[in-house]
Amino acid sequence: MGGGKVNNGPKILVFSTEKISDPAIDMAGLLKLHYPPTVYTIPLPCSSAIKPRWILHALEQGFDGVFIAADGTDCLYGESCTEKTGQLMSDTQQMMKDKGMDPARLKMAALCSVCSEAFVKHVKSFTEYLSKSSN
Repeated sequence: MGGGKVNNGPKILVFSTEKISDPAIDMAGLLKLHYPPTVYTIPLPCSSAIKPRWILHALEQGFDGVFIAADGTDCLYGESCTEKTGQLMSDTQQMMKDKGMDPARLKMAALCSVCSEAFVKHVKSFTEYLSKSSN
């Protein structure tokens, strides 16, 4: 799984959404909820705007996993966000399979703006999975 190890943990790229999931991630820090220091976030307006090539590029450049902190049904930009993000996941996981990558290196969960504990739980679980699968 690439040489993306920093501080002895898997490197995870998180795509968060500016109005919904990013505030939860920020609040996790403010509440001093601990999650691995090898988690890096990129905020975007809407999770359906993520491009499969961005995910593949991150994985090819050394990230061990990519986590999409999706808007879910709370998206401010359109009612079809959930369906589009789900299709993005399906398409990208198929591309990953075609390239010989483990599709489980891509994970998604809908997070609300106050779901800090849920975010930390998801990231810790994903970190554990990636740590075990790289051995």
